[in-house]
Amino acid sequence: MTNLDRTINYIEFPLVDAGRTKDFYGFAFGWRFQDWGETYISFDGAGVEGGFNGATGVPVRAPGVLVVLYAADLAATLAAVKAAGGTILQEPYDFPGGRRFHFADPNGNELAVWTEAAQ
Repeated sequence: MTNLDRTINYIEFPLVDAGRTKDFYGFAFGWRFQDWGETYISFDGAGVEGGFNGATGVPVRAPGVLVVLYAADLAATLAAVKAAGGTILQEPYDFPGGRRFHFADPNGNELAVWTEAAQ
């Protein structure tokens, strides 16, 4: 990993259930995981490095920090999130520059997925 000054370097989410988390993000987004003991998993394949930390005991609260993922095909990604067991919090809606939806992962973290406006 190259560390660039004043850039987002890593994203860390609370972890409740490692197995469900890996199943969900692996199925819906194709992420890969590395276990670091029983309470931490790191991921790659997301465009930024990060991890899920269950060691802190911090409860998951929404909305917290909203991480927004990009998808070239919003409808296919919405279907994958639903099929993986995600909870859709906001169905797809237009915003300046594109469309997006919000979902909760198996830990209760809220994320969003966006795509560019049709040209």
